[in-house]
Parts: sequence; C-alpha cells; structure tokens
Amino acid sequence: MLIELLIAILVVGVVCVAASAKVVKQYERGVVFRFGRLQERTRGPGITLIIPAVDRLQKVNLQIVTMPVPAQEGITRDNVTVRVDAVVYFRVEDAARAVVNVEDYLFAVGQVAQTSLRSIIGKSDLDDLLSNRERLNQGLELMIDSPALGWGVHIDRVEIKDVSLPESMKRSIARQAEAERERRSRVISADGEYQASRKLSDAAHVMADTPAALQLRLLETVVEVAAEKNSTLVLPFPVELLQFVDRIHQPAAEKSRTPAEEPEEPATSDLAEAPELTEAERQAAELPEEPTPAPALPKQRATEEPTETEVLGTA
Repeated sequence: MLIELLIAILVVGVVCVAASAKVVKQYERGVVFRFGRLQERTRGPGITLIIPAVDRLQKVNLQIVTMPVPAQEGITRDNVTVRVDAVVYFRVEDAARAVVNVEDYLFAVGQVAQTSLRSIIGKSDLDDLLSNRERLNQGLELMIDSPALGWGVHIDRVEIKDVSLPESMKRSIARQAEAERERRSRVISADGEYQASRKLSDAAHVMADTPAALQLRLLETVVEVAAEKNSTLVLPFPVELLQFVDRIHQPAAEKSRTPAEEPEEPATSDLAEAPELTEAERQAAELPEEPTPAPALPKQRATEEPTETEVLGTA
C-alpha cells in the first residue's frame, strides 16, 4: 500500500515537473502571466519553470515578419485610378507590449499598412508612383511605424511591389514615350546635319584655296562609284568649267548688243539741217504722201525728190 502511494506521488511529481518546464527557443521570448497579472521579467531562451495552474506562458516570435499588403485601388492626385500592392517587413522589439497593448499585432499591422497605402496613393502623382518609389517607401514606412511603436513592433522596411494601370493609360504612356523618342531622334539628326554642314563649309573653304584638292575629291568620288558593279558611270561636271564658259560668253554678248542699241536718227533731222530749202518744200517733205492712182514711176520720182533736195542741201 505504501509502495503504491509512493508511486502515485512520484507520478504526480513527474507530471507537475513536466507541466511546469517550458522550452523557449532562441528567436522567442516568453511572457508569463500569474493569475492574469503580467510578470515583469520576460523569460529568455532555454528551459524555464512556471507554476502549473498558476502561471501561463505565452511565447512571442522575434523574427522579422514578411507581410504582403493586398492590392489597394485608389485615385492619385492627378485623377488616375491605380491599384498598388506592397510588402511590409517588421519585427517585435518588446514582447510584453506586443501581447498586452494589442490583441493581435499581426492583424493590426496589416490593417495599418493597407490604410497607409491608400493614403499615400491619394497624396502622390502617377509619375511619383512609377519613378520616385524610394521616397514613397520612406513615407509609407513612417506612416506605419508611428502607431506600431506603441505595440512594441518596429517596421524595418516597406516596399511598393506593383502599380497596375488601366489599359487606356498604358496606351497613353506608350504614345508619350514614342513621341519623346521621336523628338530625341529628330534633334540628334538635326544636330548631325548641322555639324556636317559646318564641316562641309570648312572643306569648301579649303578646296577654294587649293583647287587641286577639289580635283582629288572628284577623282575619289569617281573611284567610289566605279568600285561597285555598275554598267553606267556617272561623272560629275566641274562647276569651274561652267563659270569659265559664262565669263567667255558675257563679253561676246555685250559686243553683239552694242550696235543694235545705238539709236537711229530720224529722217526729218536731215530736213532740219538743210538751210537752203524753202518752207513749202519742207512742208511737202514732212507731210505724208496720199495714195494716188498714178503709175509707179511718177510715184517713185515723187518719193525720190526729197532725197535729191536733201542731197543738194547737204552739198
């Protein structure tokens, strides 16, 4: 009977020791509640003993938690509807506050992250969401970390994962990028043409000073054209030869125009220079002749009379 009692006491002792012994891992901390009251000392890693049916040990993980934030739809400051999702990295710094101050710190951090993400979307432009994410990440981290400090939680990092745009906005951005690339290509092409024109102008000045350089360039062009398998050879005509021909034809044209441009003296000047003619003869010579049915011979004499008088007058 005594042996059975000792065995029963031993079994109860083993069960009590097993119930009071707890193992806390390296990345955990143990928070002890005795009759519902928080004990000031937090149990570290290793084996720790508690009073069965009196103490309650709650373990808190101190590892960094990676929490994905569901995609939040919002309207940016420039009135563009977008969907943005993010990732929050945080860890527990004070296990007692994480257990006492908040019911479920994981759920609380997730809700704060969602609301902060929607708030940061409304305060930002579309260009900031697409290109200036580092500043947005820092602002989002500060917004989440402010309430989390009271829960014994520290926010290590917040990253915006993806920004989903409507199809119409994607097409608009594609057209904008295409126009920008076209503008750059045109500017580069125009700059190249400008530099080429400057170089050609300098080369023209050099060739003007040394005509042999122009002939060498002409021969080089002929060699380049003849290098290809062509049945027709195009030979450039020298411009200097055209200028030489133009200088030759210009004096000849001036000489041919000189006799034609001399004004002819009217026939009436001879009549004015004849002092011996009478007034009646002058009037008869100046008046136009009326057509008469006379034969051709007398008419010819009549027309020749003024000429004879002019001859006599001049004699």
